[in-house]
Amino acid sequence: MATQSQIEWTEQTWNPTTGCTKISPGCKHCYAEVMAGRLHAMGAPGYENGFKLAILPERLAQPMRRRKPTVYFVNSMSDLFHEDIPDQFLDQVFSVIEQTPQHTYQILTKRAKRLPEYFQNRSCPKNVWLGVSVEDREYGVPRIDYLRQIDANIRFLSVEPLLDDLGEIDLTGIHWVIVGGESGPKARLMKPEWVENVKQQADNAGAAFFFKQWGGWGADGVKRHKKANGRVFRGRTWDAYPQIEGAIAR
Repeated sequence: MATQSQIEWTEQTWNPTTGCTKISPGCKHCYAEVMAGRLHAMGAPGYENGFKLAILPERLAQPMRRRKPTVYFVNSMSDLFHEDIPDQFLDQVFSVIEQTPQHTYQILTKRAKRLPEYFQNRSCPKNVWLGVSVEDREYGVPRIDYLRQIDANIRFLSVEPLLDDLGEIDLTGIHWVIVGGESGPKARLMKPEWVENVKQQADNAGAAFFFKQWGGWGADGVKRHKKANGRVFRGRTWDAYPQIEGAIAR
């Protein structure tokens, strides 16, 4: 079933596929891989093969059983646009999305090149927030141009884990920017000036800014548990959501 999420910017998760493969530095310490290992050990359905990609058509109808308008993060444990997930299954996922207009679906991918290919002859449903991961300059920033090609009601960036200074980025057509540091025992450092750079550019572009967490390293450069480092940036928390007509914003 779809489950309540611990992710600060969503409500529930829906995983019609599970498992993935690593393609960029942001994947190095994948939280989903660690969680999949735990779920496999517990004998949880969908994780019989650990973190190997699994397509689960039996989960497709889950959002259709919920009438209450809900914000779903699609595939928190996978990547919906993974190269081994066929277009035909994506069509089924998006059919469910279109049949449940009361819900909002947040879809995040690192396989940005596939977006214009898939949506070339398909429309992106209005209740989809479509995003790409942007962890660094080399792998992350180029994904933004692919995302911008899609006529999505809301386009967003998950700048997490932020691994270096992104420099100047084009945020034209981007409605929401989430920034966060890496957590876990092997977390890599995120510097405050990197966050500041993204924040200023989001403000200039009129994009809503959401600061998710410092992660395993505090703003002071000291490593500690992410709860101790908290979510405060510039003396406050930043919880902005995009405000677009026809979209469900929190």
